[in-house]
Amino acid sequence: MAEVLAALAASDFATALRMSRWLYAGVNTAHVLGIALLVGAILPLDLRLLGLWRDASRDALVRVLVPVAATGLTLALSAGALLFATRAPEYAALPVFQVKLALVALGAGSALALHARFGARLQRARRATLTRAAALSMTCWLGALIAGRMIAFAGD
Repeated sequence: MAEVLAALAASDFATALRMSRWLYAGVNTAHVLGIALLVGAILPLDLRLLGLWRDASRDALVRVLVPVAATGLTLALSAGALLFATRAPEYAALPVFQVKLALVALGAGSALALHARFGARLQRARRATLTRAAALSMTCWLGALIAGRMIAFAGD
């Protein structure tokens, strides 16, 4: 695995990304935008599922916010993979990065499972199920956000 990570960091694209201030800044901006879309959409939805804003239609919020969150996740993962390539061996060795990846996997996996089981708009899910799912979602995404930010302060 160490060889694969070293080869990724030594790739032409990773080198170009490391050497170009503007290319790196653009990819980093895309990553931040993806995170903003993801967290900015999922937190209001989770809060609604936890019982806030009961006068707001759950169906309408799901219809609007889930695609925004999915777009944000796709953008954050794509740009994040490019940023990872610039220092793959170093990032992979950081416990806080490993925690971030685990939280992202758990958050995305639980959301996919929830929608697969209860429908795209969650219309068949019981309130207790949605409450547990929202609490898990908030924990995962806020935890991943915090862990991701801590990467800048981890290591040497």
